[in-house]
This record gives sequence, structure tokens and C-alpha cells, in this order.
Amino acid sequence: MLDIGVLSLMFLLPVAVSGQPGPPTDEEAIRTVMDRFMDAWNRHDAKAFAAEFSNDADFTNVRGVAVSGRSNIEAFHAPVFATIFKSSNQKYTDIKTRFIRRDVAAVDVHWELTGQTDPAGNALPARNGQLILVMTKESGGWQIVVMHNQDLTAQPHPVK
Repeated sequence: MLDIGVLSLMFLLPVAVSGQPGPPTDEEAIRTVMDRFMDAWNRHDAKAFAAEFSNDADFTNVRGVAVSGRSNIEAFHAPVFATIFKSSNQKYTDIKTRFIRRDVAAVDVHWELTGQTDPAGNALPARNGQLILVMTKESGGWQIVVMHNQDLTAQPHPVK
């Protein structure tokens, strides 16, 4: 026969454990990567921005210009963070994640950008677009492996 103390523990232990915060889910961890990505953009910090990419990542901007490798992604962004994007602010408005495998995810991130200027320093209108990412989980952390950026500013809004 079970002791009343043992029986109590059987019922109370799951309640006590469930009240404690657990490790973040992979979806939350991916959102955290995007939070750091946007924060680095808004600080115009090319090194921190590139740190969210794998060492061998591929990056393609809205104009179709592509670079490969974390160091090249950093070098590509440093001059634009110092010029046309130096006063910019980017935020995401939606993130959709589809797990292809437990360690591979396709991630769509809708963004809004304000504060961009042209090369002469003239203010440009706000823009919006979408990042299309492939992310992998390596050593317990998520990184961007492939990123394609597209500008949706000129696109008509879908009819609902």
C-alpha cells in the first residue's frame, strides 16, 4: 500500500515542476536571434549583425547582391551602416517558422524600415519587406545559414 506522503508527492511534484520556467522552445530561440539581429541593425553594429550568421552563411540583399561568409557579411554591412542606414531603424512585424527538421528551420520575417537616406543624405520613405531565412541549430544555438531579403514596399497589399 502507498504511503500518504508518497501519494502526495506523486500529485504535487508535477505541479511544482510545471510552475518553474523551462528552457526556451526552438521557436522562442529563433525569435531571440531575430531580436538580436534587429538590435544590431538599430545600433548599426556590423559585427554584432554578422554574428547571427554561421561562418559559411550566404546573404542576398534586396537588390540581389550576394556575399558569403560571416566576415564578408560584416564587411558588406559596415559601410552602409555608416552611411545610408546610419539613422535607420528596423523592426519585425511578423515571424513565421516552419521546422524542416529539428535542427533546420525555414523562417519568414516581415520587417519595416525607417530612417534610411540616399547617398546624398536625403531622407527616403519608410519601407517594408521580408527576410527569407534558413536557420540551423548548431551546438544548441540557432544561426542564419541563408538569408534572402526582399523589398515589398512597391508590392500591392493582398486582398483579404
